[in-house]
Amino acid sequence: MSTEGSEHRPERSYENPMLKPRIEKVVINCCVGKSGEPLEKAMKILQELTGQKPSIRRAKKTIRDFGIRRKEPIACVVTLRGERAREFLSRAFHAVDNRISKSSFDEMGNFTFGIKEHIDIPGVKYDPELGIIGMDVSVVLERPGFRVKRRRRARSKVGTEHLLSPDEAISFIREEFNVEIV
Repeated sequence: MSTEGSEHRPERSYENPMLKPRIEKVVINCCVGKSGEPLEKAMKILQELTGQKPSIRRAKKTIRDFGIRRKEPIACVVTLRGERAREFLSRAFHAVDNRISKSSFDEMGNFTFGIKEHIDIPGVKYDPELGIIGMDVSVVLERPGFRVKRRRRARSKVGTEHLLSPDEAISFIREEFNVEIV
């Protein structure tokens, strides 16, 4: 019985709304490596791109070769959910020519890709005062019902049949955003 279900898994019909994958969140990370003015510029760029205030991330340990001290602010992060996440993701895919490597997907169906220059995103103008930064975009995909795994009260496990496979995530991204998986 289990072999029969695994054969049909990538081609599931989504008549049941609980099986349709969805975008849980999109995390945009910009690591500058220094505190001060470069970090402030990166934060301003991220705020203009997303419409949300970025959160500062600090160094976990001292690395003398790079001139980084422990607890020094070196990066900024923005987490987008819902419609903002979907809108930003469609613009971000244009920056990478609607192509993602198959190796970008992990075993849970999540994926990450990088944008070398933020001015590649449609609708963004170059500002000489701010410069150009790169960023990492991480996307978490899941099915409805995953809240039982994270909630505080009556926490429970999610069954293996309900987990999202990389093949299902790839087909979802292809259908929703017309992205080519290379």
